[in-house]
Amino acid sequence: MHILGNIGKSSILAASIFWIIILSESFEWDMLPFIFLSLIPIYVICGLTILITICPIFWFLENDGYNKLRIFKTYFPIYTIIAFGFCIYSIYKYSFDVFALSFYASAYITTSQSWVWFAKEKNA
Repeated sequence: MHILGNIGKSSILAASIFWIIILSESFEWDMLPFIFLSLIPIYVICGLTILITICPIFWFLENDGYNKLRIFKTYFPIYTIIAFGFCIYSIYKYSFDVFALSFYASAYITTSQSWVWFAKEKNA
């Protein structure tokens, strides 16, 4: 499993979604340093989320009779329903604040895409 590549791609995707949503609300040049500084916590959060919630499913269930695609088809729908519900509830709880919206929207889209990247078989 190509974990570091997935975390890197997920971090870039999450940062892009996060800042596109925030900057669509208002753009100020003073925010530019925060965009670059935010890459560090976004990378850490993406890494922890992937390592804690997605990787164990593949680590523990992948064997000769249960390949990545079968794991994806079996557990991705359950994971995405739970993640979607949690993200929607959190966005609602924070009264649709732009920062909460951008954080949870980027988290949901990024974790969903990470599943797709993990499910792809690596061409050797």
